[in-house]
Amino acid sequence: MTSESPQWFTPSFSENGGQCVEVATNLHTTTGTVPVRDSKNSTGPVLTVPAAAFSGFVNGLTSGAFDS
Repeated sequence: MTSESPQWFTPSFSENGGQCVEVATNLHTTTGTVPVRDSKNSTGPVLTVPAAAFSGFVNGLTSGAFDS
């Protein structure tokens, strides 16, 4: 278990007028997860995503795999 705190940041993909998410990628090596939260509710719930799944999601976004 780690005592390291999440270091939250808003990814560049989220610059759309306040409808953003924040991620804390600093924990992926110690916990194997990437915490994700709503930037408008910093004290609200946090979704913890396995690092490999988060990486796959980001790769899909950048490659256009989710474009319609």
